[in-house]
Amino acid sequence: MIINFDPRIIESKDWATALFVLTFAVVAMTKSAYETRFTEFSKLIFSDKYAKIYRDNSHMKSSFTVGLFFVQVISFAFFILLTMNIYGKALKTDYILFIQIATFLLYFILAKYLIEKIVAAAFNIDDFVELFNLQKVTYRTYIGVLILPINAILFYYDNIPAIVPLATIGISLCISLYSYFISIKTYQNVIIGKLFYFILYLCALEIAPYYFLYYWITKGSA
Repeated sequence: MIINFDPRIIESKDWATALFVLTFAVVAMTKSAYETRFTEFSKLIFSDKYAKIYRDNSHMKSSFTVGLFFVQVISFAFFILLTMNIYGKALKTDYILFIQIATFLLYFILAKYLIEKIVAAAFNIDDFVELFNLQKVTYRTYIGVLILPINAILFYYDNIPAIVPLATIGISLCISLYSYFISIKTYQNVIIGKLFYFILYLCALEIAPYYFLYYWITKGSA
């Protein structure tokens, strides 16, 4: 009797577990250190009170924003990887691909932010763009924190329906559009005074980068 042993490939999930624990810990520590602020932040989708209270530029570099920015990047990187896995484009345990996605997101966000500052200086709308960026960062961070537990479910459970990431993307887009509405409503006086520059800013730095990113991703996966 001949027994053949086939090699068994064991996919390690330890790296993902460590990252999930770390990101949830950052959220917990941020909530503990900034209890009142985090409470208002958690109500962001239902109320614009947080956006009105914490609208000063100094909040952009606070430990609250920086800590949750880390959570945001990790959360979005996980979501992209898990979406690719659901559609058969990647393995959800591929930590090399995860690192590549997270690195790309980090550089993309930071590069876009620096370019926005340069364009704002050229158009002489520095103050408005700083405030507008703070609003965007706030709502983008909110989305990142919101989908973090969804990522954990998607990672540890198999046979997830394809509608789940699509629904998550749809809800995220709705929140993003809502954030633009709030920003325009909040800074309407400034926008009216520099309407031409604002439209140019939206087309060049808010629509074009994401269009080219979408085109690059879909072309690359074709």
